[in-house]
Amino acid sequence: MGNSYAGQLRTTRFEEVLHNSIEASLRSNTVVPRPVFSQLYLETEQPLAHDGRTENDDEDEEVGSESNSPPLPYQMKPPPEGCCTTDGFCQAGRDLRLSSLGSDPSDVPPGFMLVGVRCPSLPETLLVCAVDRRFLPDERGHNALLGFLGNCMGCGEKGFRYFTEFSHHINLKLSTQPKKQKHLKYHLYRNNQGVLVKGAPICWRGHDGRTRQTGSSLSEGHVTSDEQPPNMTLTRPTHTPGSYTAGSAVDPVTLPQIADVSHSLTNGNHAAPSITQPPLNQSRPGRPSAKGSHANAGPPKKRHKGWSPESSANNLPESTAKTPPSSSALSTLSVSSVFTNGARSETAAPLSSLQGSSLTPLSPPGLSVTIPDQLLHTCSLQPVIFKGHGPLPQLTGNANEVLLSSLLQSCYLSSQTLPGVYQHYGPSPIQPLSTEMQILLTVYYLVQLGPDQVPLIEDLEQIFMRSWRESHLSEIRQYQQPQTPASQGRHYGIETTSTLPGLPQHLSLPPQSQQPLTPSQLPWLAQLAASSCGEGVVVLGEKIGSLAQGLQQMFSRLMEGRLENTNYVVVIVTTPGQETQSCVVVTGKHQCRALAESMYSPKEGLKEINHQLSTGIAQELIHYCNSQQDGDLDSLLDSATVDSSEPSPLSSSQESAEERSLKTTHSPKDTNSPKDSHTQCSKDLPSPKERVSSPKDTCSEYSVEWREVRPIQLAVARKLLSHVCAIADSSTQNLDLGSFDRVSFLILVPSSEVTFQQTVLHLWNSGVLQELGGLDQECVSQREAERFVVKMDQSAQARIDSLTQEAQSNSYTLYILVHDHAHCDINSASHSSSDCGLGPVDQLLNSRQVRDAPNILILHVTSFPFALQTQYTRISPYNEIHWPSAFSNDMDLYHEKTRYFGVSELLETTRSGSSLPLMRHDSSFESMVSALEERFPKLHSAVIRTTVLIQHYCVALMAASGRIDSSHNLHKHTSVETLEIVQSLLTASQQCPAHHGHMVLLRIPSLALAAWAHRRLSRVRRQLGLEESFEIILGNPNQALNIGQSFTDQIKTWLKIQDADWVPQTYLELEALPCILILSGAEPLGESLPRSLKYCDLRVISCAYLQRTTLEQELGLAAYLVRAESRPPHNPGPGSDLLESDAEKLSSTDNEEEEGRENRDSPLSCSQQVQSCPDSGALDPFPAQSTTSPNVSQKGTMDAIQPPSQSQTQLQPQPPSFPYPQATIHQPQVQSYSQAQPISQLQPQPQIQSQSLSQTNSQTYTQMLPMHQSLSQMQIPPPQTQPHPPAQSSRQHSKSTSSGSLSPRASSPHQSCSWARGVSRPPSVLLPRALYDIITASDSSGLPRCSSFLPHMSVAWASSFRPLLSKMMTCTEQSLYYRQWTVPRSNHMDSSNRTEGRSDNFHPRRLLLSGPPQVGKTGAYLHFLGILSRMLIRLMEVDIYDEEDINYSAQAEGVLYHLPNASWPNPDIMRTMPFDYTIHDPKYDDISSVYCPGFTPSFEGNPVRLEDVYLRRRTARIKLSKYAAYNTYHHCEQCHQYLGFNPRYQMYETTLHAFTFTHLLLGEEIQLYFIIPKSKEHYFSFSQPGGQLESMRLPLTSDWTPDCIKSPIFTPTTGRHEHGLFNLYHAMDGASHLHILVVKEYEMAVYKKYWPNHIMLVLPTVFNGAGIGAAHFLIKELSYHNLELERSRRLEGGAPTGDVWPFIILADDSCVMWNAVELDARNGSVEHAVSLKQILQHMEACPDLAHYGLCGIRKWSSRGLTGNKQREPFSRGLLHDFLLLNVDRSQNVQYDQNRFTCHDVDFTLRLHSAGLLVCGFNSFSVMKKQIAIGGYRTFIIKTKTTDVPTSVGPSQYICAPDSKHLFLATPAQLLLEKYLQHTRQKLFPLSTKNYTHPVLSVDCYLNLGPEVTACFVSSRPHSVNISTTGLLFSGLLLCFVDSFVTPGFLKKFTFLKGATLCVISADRSSLRQTVGRLELEEEWRFRLSDEFQTANAKEDRPLFFLTGKHI
Repeated sequence: MGNSYAGQLRTTRFEEVLHNSIEASLRSNTVVPRPVFSQLYLETEQPLAHDGRTENDDEDEEVGSESNSPPLPYQMKPPPEGCCTTDGFCQAGRDLRLSSLGSDPSDVPPGFMLVGVRCPSLPETLLVCAVDRRFLPDERGHNALLGFLGNCMGCGEKGFRYFTEFSHHINLKLSTQPKKQKHLKYHLYRNNQGVLVKGAPICWRGHDGRTRQTGSSLSEGHVTSDEQPPNMTLTRPTHTPGSYTAGSAVDPVTLPQIADVSHSLTNGNHAAPSITQPPLNQSRPGRPSAKGSHANAGPPKKRHKGWSPESSANNLPESTAKTPPSSSALSTLSVSSVFTNGARSETAAPLSSLQGSSLTPLSPPGLSVTIPDQLLHTCSLQPVIFKGHGPLPQLTGNANEVLLSSLLQSCYLSSQTLPGVYQHYGPSPIQPLSTEMQILLTVYYLVQLGPDQVPLIEDLEQIFMRSWRESHLSEIRQYQQPQTPASQGRHYGIETTSTLPGLPQHLSLPPQSQQPLTPSQLPWLAQLAASSCGEGVVVLGEKIGSLAQGLQQMFSRLMEGRLENTNYVVVIVTTPGQETQSCVVVTGKHQCRALAESMYSPKEGLKEINHQLSTGIAQELIHYCNSQQDGDLDSLLDSATVDSSEPSPLSSSQESAEERSLKTTHSPKDTNSPKDSHTQCSKDLPSPKERVSSPKDTCSEYSVEWREVRPIQLAVARKLLSHVCAIADSSTQNLDLGSFDRVSFLILVPSSEVTFQQTVLHLWNSGVLQELGGLDQECVSQREAERFVVKMDQSAQARIDSLTQEAQSNSYTLYILVHDHAHCDINSASHSSSDCGLGPVDQLLNSRQVRDAPNILILHVTSFPFALQTQYTRISPYNEIHWPSAFSNDMDLYHEKTRYFGVSELLETTRSGSSLPLMRHDSSFESMVSALEERFPKLHSAVIRTTVLIQHYCVALMAASGRIDSSHNLHKHTSVETLEIVQSLLTASQQCPAHHGHMVLLRIPSLALAAWAHRRLSRVRRQLGLEESFEIILGNPNQALNIGQSFTDQIKTWLKIQDADWVPQTYLELEALPCILILSGAEPLGESLPRSLKYCDLRVISCAYLQRTTLEQELGLAAYLVRAESRPPHNPGPGSDLLESDAEKLSSTDNEEEEGRENRDSPLSCSQQVQSCPDSGALDPFPAQSTTSPNVSQKGTMDAIQPPSQSQTQLQPQPPSFPYPQATIHQPQVQSYSQAQPISQLQPQPQIQSQSLSQTNSQTYTQMLPMHQSLSQMQIPPPQTQPHPPAQSSRQHSKSTSSGSLSPRASSPHQSCSWARGVSRPPSVLLPRALYDIITASDSSGLPRCSSFLPHMSVAWASSFRPLLSKMMTCTEQSLYYRQWTVPRSNHMDSSNRTEGRSDNFHPRRLLLSGPPQVGKTGAYLHFLGILSRMLIRLMEVDIYDEEDINYSAQAEGVLYHLPNASWPNPDIMRTMPFDYTIHDPKYDDISSVYCPGFTPSFEGNPVRLEDVYLRRRTARIKLSKYAAYNTYHHCEQCHQYLGFNPRYQMYETTLHAFTFTHLLLGEEIQLYFIIPKSKEHYFSFSQPGGQLESMRLPLTSDWTPDCIKSPIFTPTTGRHEHGLFNLYHAMDGASHLHILVVKEYEMAVYKKYWPNHIMLVLPTVFNGAGIGAAHFLIKELSYHNLELERSRRLEGGAPTGDVWPFIILADDSCVMWNAVELDARNGSVEHAVSLKQILQHMEACPDLAHYGLCGIRKWSSRGLTGNKQREPFSRGLLHDFLLLNVDRSQNVQYDQNRFTCHDVDFTLRLHSAGLLVCGFNSFSVMKKQIAIGGYRTFIIKTKTTDVPTSVGPSQYICAPDSKHLFLATPAQLLLEKYLQHTRQKLFPLSTKNYTHPVLSVDCYLNLGPEVTACFVSSRPHSVNISTTGLLFSGLLLCFVDSFVTPGFLKKFTFLKGATLCVISADRSSLRQTVGRLELEEEWRFRLSDEFQTANAKEDRPLFFLTGKHI
């Protein structure tokens, strides 16, 4: 007791117990026991606490009474005769007691566990038995089978199947029905000594599978029954490993607190996480899973006799509040910031309403306390009684004058809920805080509170947690040791100090670690602690027999006035043999008032204010304030009322120094100008009407730039877009972006008219409406934009309903619901209360229609996302987008001209010691308020504060306008701060020729008070004759903005608005208007304020609601964007404009990330951080006085107090990641002056100092940039370059200039506009003292205190054992923190979002954008809508090859053979048409033209192209039609079954079938494989079901069905499994068709993965390296073979053989759309998109189709119809890309299986020469998509030695036989084709550009390059060839010639002398044989050096060729 060993730790049995617990965990029957730390960190289970009592006490009381129903009379049947009936022995007489069997070896069968059984007759003894583990629960109380199977460990009898039978055997002698849940109590295990000991209790949760609900009336600090949630069983998300970065995200000492997130448990297996510590800058939090287990409440202790499963949370007696909190989370929710802040409904109700209700625990009769009469009148206060330990006695008498709160009791209970990790593994030495310890710590906490401080629940909670941690420090370390033994102290940062935060050093911790605190010691210790603060805290503990006696004694003292100086009375009852009881009574006047007001909800508080105003209670105060003894303010005003012509001069002492200095810097002409003379009275200024008409009075510095989009907004918009794309790309198929063709949207804003109009204004100026096509550019008005914005009030229902109906009917439109300012309304629609409305947001956004619509995406936008980040959130952590932090390394990438100045920067200014901070409090105002609060105890503090504030403004207005002189006594009824605000407001507009001024914001939450303030200020303004000087605006969220006409005319002039009816509707449009804005409403609703806001007066806001959101949204009103940099000219002279453009201010809503940064040298200190230009070589020598602040008094006007550096440096906190070298920083001296020095006596300062400083210090903006960027932009002129003469230095320095001149523009002497100086400086903020102290204080992690407050009123903490937010947490980590540690209350719209059988409950199409207030989120999401629309349009478009047909220009127009509108070709006419050998396909403009008589090509038009030139061919972007073919990325609803690739459908089962046929050309059997999905097997015939594949079924020619395509479609493809257009569902318009993908063997698996519902034909292995020719060869030969098989099958069936359909379709894998040409009499030919089904059915219906060997269609071109309007509808020439092939007629013409290029030209030429008809349907065209990936034209030529592609020139493709050459790993045929293409000049020199002398190419066509012409002839008998009579050939090409080529055949042709011969063969011998057989040596000369081979190794079978010259 009180000794010095408090900080030391006991080291007695901890090691032993630790070993026991580790061994217990090792022997545990769970599969993987989780590491202690990960359980501690990732769980939120709350097991039973012991409430300060010993374990045995609890066990004794539990016996026989834990059943969930009244005890049933139960009679045990008598034991058999002769059996042993002794307690502790079984019926066989064997000892079962643990003490006896502890050291005996036990034989436990596999699957059984040793269990301790409680024997009622032996309470101290456990009996040992073995039970099958399947019938026991796991650590979480789950997975226990019903029933029982046990063995007796005494006699060894086995197989007891019923617990009743077993209980008889072991002599349990029960009076109630035996239940295993009641009597199987503990796991048993052997310790290190091998002794059997009691382990962890068995975790029985609900008997018989029923859910137990233990309610707690403390769940939300309420006691009223209607506030209780209907179901207390909670589901908690489990965070996967890495949910936090353990090293950076957690307060070092708070890790052991992190209790309470339940395991996600699957079949009893825990996932063992591995927590690592990544580097801070790359932490990647994992995704919290929302899968959780129901944490069902367990049975209460014995002392709660009335508990039953039927008693739900609504009707629980309050005695259950003493239940040691079960795992029901709500029982431990610590709710609020101020002690009573959560007990709203409970405490707002007067006590009398609670009398006799079941909610008040009634003490035994006779223990009631009578409240004295006239308590409030006598003591001027309303005491607040905090329930503590034990039931409170009944209060009778004047109950209305006492307030009750149970919040302290809730805090006690939650801090006793020990984390479950410490109870799992054996008996734990870690116990919760005892009752006595809690009481003593409470006394310590109250003692150290200041006289004006109000207790905060968070502080007390943290003290309890820290005390608990430190008293069990070594145990906690040991529990964590198994995971990271080496780094426990460093990694977890465990501290051993015993001093609590906020406690005096001499008050060390009670010596709990030495000796437990006993009840008898408690009163003495508490009084000892209280004695240090005098009478501030009184402890009533000695000789107090009950709480009733203590309270009665307290009331007596209170009435006698003995507690006048006492703030708290602590009543402690320590009766021997009973539990310690306590309560705390608050008797301090200030504390009672604050606590009483905090008991109201915000809306109730406003109602109370309205009540006080409406009933006249407040009139006495107002009258008192107006009639001070110094004279009646109103009478003074009346006497001061002036006629409009009467001057109202400013007194000379009040004249601002700024004006005088401005006069000195004007030219003489300006000085003499009466218009600019600032000594003129305000009435001498021209009226607004005169101002409007005067063109001379304009301000060149005025500019409004808030409409532009900043780079960072573009970046955030792109982040939003990427998240939307990520949702679409995920495998969940929750968003199909490809199916949408347009975007529509609706923006939901809070019910504030100004916010509504502001959003409309932003929307209108953004251009999004025009971009989305919502409105026509010309005829649109701003009112049209209102259709897209809706206020979230009751009228919103119809708008949302119409949108959902529209979404249902327009499935191709993506609807974006933007929920702006999403934190404003999160009330549940089902939870109706007076405090919140019907929850329109919940009602609308969370409705089933919106939730399930696949084309509605919801975007929540907010500055305060905390309330949406709970355990039940609907938003996935992956769908959160956070505004980039100002401290992130990425900020420089955005090239921002502005720097955000928000809450954290405001806080930075308060840490500066040498200059006036931007955020401060007004002590004189506070002292006036305190005095009046004591005088008027019944009045609400908001009424008093508002009255005082308005009095301040009235007096200041009188003083500033000269109505009272400086000696008048009324001066003491205002404050320096208020006087400065008013003076600045009045003088600013007088200094600018256009009368620009500042805005002053008064924040008055109560509408009634705000209206009164508006009336009062307006009257004073009128009486002072200042109506034209400034406007007073009442900002009511429910009303439109109302501005006087004269001020409206001013704004219209400034903004150059011509519309006569225009009125400002937003605060942004009030830019530069001198005005006082009184902003009312319970909370700001997203209204953006203009840049002219200079003062943010928050002195009236409530200090009662200390939630993070509440505080930060009030401070967010002052958020500002300032210039990040300025680049002055090298020689700034007078009139230079140093500021390029002003900071903009955009609407929007806080990343508190900035608040968590390291403390740095304050940017506001006068120590200027001036840096030299990097190339100057030395620092510019600034004299010290150049940075001296003007001589102003400490309490002088606000601008005067600021040093000259302020408006520069206060804007930018220096990023900690870019420290500046000390050498570059000057430390000037700053002079300070006493407060008493009057303003008029200030010493003058030289003007040159201000001027030089303003120019040099404009550089300070660059401090916000990283060093390498800012230094390069610095140009600091030396001071002597200033043009001002020294004579000016004697002039008086002005106070306004002292702040304004620091603007980068301020050096211009002509810059008289106060607004222009002010826009580069954030506004000043005035706060109540209490809030200022809270906000500027830091917690142990270095963060501001307010960041650790409850995030929002609608959420609650999940556990007291949570860590503090860490200073280094990113926004993402903060989100995960709140997702783990907060739960929504019942009135929160997410409270109903519990897991409903799904693994998570995130809404898949819901995003959250969070960013600081006023940072520009509205502009970002509007831009996002625009780029999303552009992306959808881009997704609906495709790049189509758009090239004009080649080789048409030189061709003469021929006669028309068919009528233009002929449907089908006539075979007879087609035979008369000449065959067109010319190549027209533009993709072949780099190949050899085919000789055709009468055609003369233009070689200049066909330049030589590079290899990959086809990637850069001309394309057109075309919107996809509804008949397009798609790749794998398209998956609309209609395609799901077609594709067979969707989670909703079972993956289609496929089978692999071999198919073998013989072909003569290949000389061996070919084995192909078909992959056939089960759904497609009907297209094939099998020998039997599931048997051998026999053939592919073909229809009959006579068959025709309207929804069927007869021809099988074959698509050869390679390398395009993702991008190939194989989805023909839409192209076929749903028609049935047989589509077969032809793939190479090595690509089979990947194609099958991407296209599981497609039939695949797998080429043999030997064709893995082959080209497109091999694929077409096999397709054609397989199809002919199949045709014969089908004919045979039909013949067997009796059908005619010739009637089987012989056509197949060969389609390219890039055919995307098809078109048809229709003839229109008016417009000529019109081309439109049609389905492939329509084209194929038309072609298949051609009556003479069987006469044609090959049909095709032309390639689309946008100019295809213009050049040849009379083009023949059918043509006879070369066909490509999309072919209809008659495999029957073309049986004898094969594709060349070796070809890689031009195979279709070669095949068509041979087909024509064989006499078959070729027909092109020119009325149809195919569009080919540009696909840069894969395809048969992608050739990689690489060397044999390495797999890396190397640059190998065409000359290296061949080599001399048997030479040492670099061999290539490329097919020989490809090398040959490429060589012939690229070496044409060397090979056929005479043929180059020589069309009239072509190269004779026999039986094949090879590409010899674009400048060579080839003449194709066939050697086959009866073949069709062109006439070559008289034609001289320049070369001869013989490639693999067969026996049809003879010497006689070659002698028919004539060659030029020197013509080149090229003979190609497969090997050298066949090459020589060919030369000999054809007798070539007779006419051709050969040399040995003319023989070549392709550069292949011998095993790769090179090709050989021989060249020669014609003799």
